[in-house]
Amino acid sequence: MKKLIRTGRRGLLAAASLAALMALPFGAAAQAPVVIKFAHVVAEQTPKGQGALKFKELAEKKLPGKVQVQVFPSSQLFGDAKEMEALLLGDVQLIAPSLSKFDRYTKKIQLYDLPFLFDDIEAVDRFQASPAGQDLLKSMTNRGLLGLAYWHNGMKQLSTSKDKLTRPEDVKGLKFRIQASDVLEAQFRALGANPQKMAFAEVYQALQTGVVDGQENTWSNIYSQKFHEVQKTIAETNHGVIDYMVVTNAKWWNGLSPEIQKGLSEAMAEATAFANKMASDLNNRDKDLIAKAGKAKIQQLSKEDVAAWRKAMEPVWKKFEGDIGRDLIDAALKSNK
Repeated sequence: MKKLIRTGRRGLLAAASLAALMALPFGAAAQAPVVIKFAHVVAEQTPKGQGALKFKELAEKKLPGKVQVQVFPSSQLFGDAKEMEALLLGDVQLIAPSLSKFDRYTKKIQLYDLPFLFDDIEAVDRFQASPAGQDLLKSMTNRGLLGLAYWHNGMKQLSTSKDKLTRPEDVKGLKFRIQASDVLEAQFRALGANPQKMAFAEVYQALQTGVVDGQENTWSNIYSQKFHEVQKTIAETNHGVIDYMVVTNAKWWNGLSPEIQKGLSEAMAEATAFANKMASDLNNRDKDLIAKAGKAKIQQLSKEDVAAWRKAMEPVWKKFEGDIGRDLIDAALKSNK
């Protein structure tokens, strides 16, 4: 009899526990934090890496107990080739690829590859903050992607193994490493040069052995990869921008509460300012370090030189105007003072 009573009590307790669990979706379970996986492919100490960590800090501070941000640097979860697919499948919630990776989702993003479009990084900032720049962030929602912010790497400089690099004719016949981009390929073909698509990790050896004669990159990339040690001249062209877009899954974002969207948006804006200042400081520092190393000569361009480069690039602008939109190009040009 006692055994039956004990068994009965256990049954009542089990039933009570089940009833409590059934009530949780409207109580404790609803308070579980939203887990946000932020995956990227660079090291933590880079501006992008630090920006991701700053976003985590700010988001969790603004939304205590409501969000949990997990940052995965250095391709720990997904590499360049897989991160976009992972985002669309919901395996991660935030990634920050380079802008050139988005041209298969919208051709308008090719705007950022147009050579000599922006005078400097301040002009890029003004355009990205403008209605046209913000609209570009939302231009891929029909493909499931929503841009939240632009993060800088920096303006591109041109380097070669030759002594002179001031005018377009100075690169005729030379071989240049490029990222996979139709615009960048057209850019060098318009100059009579030979573009070679090549992985970033292979560039130093290719420059050292003469497989390619030159490359285009930010000051920080040139210094960190030691490209200045195997090039004779770096022209301060500021002829393009290498930037990232912090992007999320549009369906996932739209499913968040207004309160969480607001907190995450505020955290992203502050993290963006932090990451972009760090990128600017890093590029200025590394330009000085390259100059002090004395291995590659840094060449300044006159206004006449820049005008000659812009003139040579007009066919490239014309070629991609239909895909990008003349109105968007004009909006970018207005950002120059």
